[in-house]
Amino acid sequence: MENKKVVAFGEIMLRLKSPGFERFFQSPVLEATFGGGEANVLVSLSNYGIPTEFVTLLPDNPVGSAAVHALQSKGVGIKSIVRAGERLGIYFLESGANQRPSKVIYDRAYSSIAGVRKGNIDWNNIFKDCCWFHFTGITPALSLSAAEVCAEAVSIAKKLAVTVSCDLNYRAKLWKYGKSATEIMREIVKDVDVVIANEEDCQKSLGIKSNIDVSKGSITVESYLQLCEHVLEEFPAIKKIAITLRESKSASRNGWSACLHNRKDFFRANRYEIENIIDRVGTGDSFAGGLVYGLLSFEDDSKALEFATAASCLKHSIPGDFNNCSVQEVTALMQGEASGRVQR
Repeated sequence: MENKKVVAFGEIMLRLKSPGFERFFQSPVLEATFGGGEANVLVSLSNYGIPTEFVTLLPDNPVGSAAVHALQSKGVGIKSIVRAGERLGIYFLESGANQRPSKVIYDRAYSSIAGVRKGNIDWNNIFKDCCWFHFTGITPALSLSAAEVCAEAVSIAKKLAVTVSCDLNYRAKLWKYGKSATEIMREIVKDVDVVIANEEDCQKSLGIKSNIDVSKGSITVESYLQLCEHVLEEFPAIKKIAITLRESKSASRNGWSACLHNRKDFFRANRYEIENIIDRVGTGDSFAGGLVYGLLSFEDDSKALEFATAASCLKHSIPGDFNNCSVQEVTALMQGEASGRVQR
């Protein structure tokens, strides 16, 4: 797809997970892979045939090199990765099941990307052959300087007519440097074209109150329509907002859908009942990757939303951060092929 390169800026981390559904150190083993919000989005897009480029800072050591190779193996562009700093961020994951929730423990303070400074990255050069820039609310949470670089990237992207998307991704454990999420994110989001969020993100990152409580069971579409309208009213530059609708019945069983408002129409995607969840981590990123692909590939926003929702439904069945699915597999689910029968 000519001139459809997608650039993303963020942190890729070493993921250390207890085997299967074991508790931490129940056995003396941790599974080592890599992942992170923006990197996960680019892996999805690379799987779908979209050219990608990942911008980050990684230490110039064998662990940093292993992260680079993990991205390369998925077809993600790595020429804009800066080798600097002392360490790669780590997160520990314990997968929950049934009524026991999953647990994430971060060990990412003072990671390479947290030390990024304005001027470290040549955004004008990076955006030369780019049509889309993506970041998440996780990156500005890492440090004040990372937030400043995010704002710098968004500003330059807008000047160059590059579409900007942001998955708000509020992470309470990360906002520790003296600024609140709303102080930082409301300012950056003023120049964003496409926002991706859930109801908590809108409240905690943008300060927009919602009466939605997913813990109480059924979800009313009207409440999500009102939330979308509230965000679009407060942020007039936003062209589209997509909100994921997750009904968390247990760690193993979720209802899954999404909605999208493009200032003209409001769409609600097909709802999936997901049982026996294999890995929830990265499912929001797989939705974002599917949505970016859909908005680049389809003229119909409702089809883009359905693609994103189906892609993220499939990710619940795949271990690891990355959504290793093809366009054909996602399209098949969109068309109703959900029986899981063996394909021979």
